[in-house]
Amino acid sequence: MHHPRVRSKVGVMSEQAWVAGMSWGVSSINVARGTSFATTLCSLARDHPQPAAQPPNRSQRTFAMRSPALLLSLFTAAATASHIHPHVAGQPQHQQPIVEHDETDVASSLGVDHTAVRVIELEPGVTKRVTEQEKWNLKRAGVNFMDITDHEESYISIASKRVYKYPSGPQHEAIIKPLLAKLDKSNMQKHLEKFTSFWTRYFRSSSGAESSRWLLSQVNGTAKANPLVSVAPFTHAWGQNSIIAHVPPSAEANVTGVDSAKNISSTRIVIGGQIPPSYLITTPAASVSSPCAHQDSVNLLIPMFLRSPGADDDGSGTVTILEAFRVLVEAALPLKNPVEFHWYSAEEGGLLGSQAIFTKYSELGYKVGAMLQQDMTGYVKKTLDAGQPESVGVITDYVDPGLTAFIKTVIATYCDIPYVETKFVIESEFQYSDNKIHTTEDKIEFLSFDHMLQHAKLTLALALELGMADLE
Repeated sequence: MHHPRVRSKVGVMSEQAWVAGMSWGVSSINVARGTSFATTLCSLARDHPQPAAQPPNRSQRTFAMRSPALLLSLFTAAATASHIHPHVAGQPQHQQPIVEHDETDVASSLGVDHTAVRVIELEPGVTKRVTEQEKWNLKRAGVNFMDITDHEESYISIASKRVYKYPSGPQHEAIIKPLLAKLDKSNMQKHLEKFTSFWTRYFRSSSGAESSRWLLSQVNGTAKANPLVSVAPFTHAWGQNSIIAHVPPSAEANVTGVDSAKNISSTRIVIGGQIPPSYLITTPAASVSSPCAHQDSVNLLIPMFLRSPGADDDGSGTVTILEAFRVLVEAALPLKNPVEFHWYSAEEGGLLGSQAIFTKYSELGYKVGAMLQQDMTGYVKKTLDAGQPESVGVITDYVDPGLTAFIKTVIATYCDIPYVETKFVIESEFQYSDNKIHTTEDKIEFLSFDHMLQHAKLTLALALELGMADLE
């Protein structure tokens, strides 16, 4: 996830892209003479697809966290000596001939040209041009940004925000509360166990593309319970595709031949994770409702090669909204507004997948009336250890005040735990959020499926409340 994290993230309508700091783990790898370091790492991945990674000891953690620059320097030296070369994600690695002057470095392991210039947004309206390597160095340093390189013109041309009137409080308790009992945390655990078994879900890696195909198969299988629901990948050049599931309103479903997913007159409700604020706060003709999560993971030490289970960030949000989607589809309730569930690719690269989708939505004139993001929904240990009550963090910056106020009433009505305001949307207050993300230690064993169930309740309830509401 992009830090300041949406950890039990309940971000609504929009959110600035955030980048997280990382916990560094140190391990020793022996590189045989004449073998590239990249090839050695790939061999480790093949030979040990699900290693029992041991957490670094205290001295290792302290050294690593205090000396990230030194670690990167050491790795760069090792990489140069071993001749790491750029490659295309998913393509087989081949040993390269030794050259007299090898100027490649650690950024080559990202699977991209490390000298390519990117445009990042540090806060609304504040942009900077950096190289790909500089961008990832900023991410490692905990600097907040969004990579808007491919959609810079969209940000410049965005018009004024459209205002929607949300209900003062829940209107359909009698219908929705019985459905909450159908949510099953064992489904979330089963799906998360599989999702975290992929070596990494880094968006430029072959296993990242494979994990996306697996997730698409699960969404398609769930959607079969209602033939009116449509599911499609949103393709990206980097290989890992985003996924969109569209649940049509009753009026469209009753008209033969109408493709609800392409109807620009409907107001959509979007459920997902880490959508760029500029699109949902200021996009004209925005009128949909949807839950969303991001499916990619990253190990900030060496993104392309090192293990990155991404259980909390954001495997937890991915399976949370998948379970809410299952119950909503099976309920087949009459809706006034279409509801979409989004699983984004490349959030860790700077919200690349969600930007691509909402740029296209803006171009097509699609309306988005509300959005709920669920990014990191499972970690509560630090909250409980501090003697604080388990809660859902509700983001307070870069969001729509009216929608945020409504979400608070939904939590109070349908969840068994309270909400707490935080600058970032997370499982808890930001100070108690998960510090294992972006490392090999972001594992299922540190998560609470009971807490994730609370987020599933919020997701299902909000999707149905707004799906049946009059937003125009």
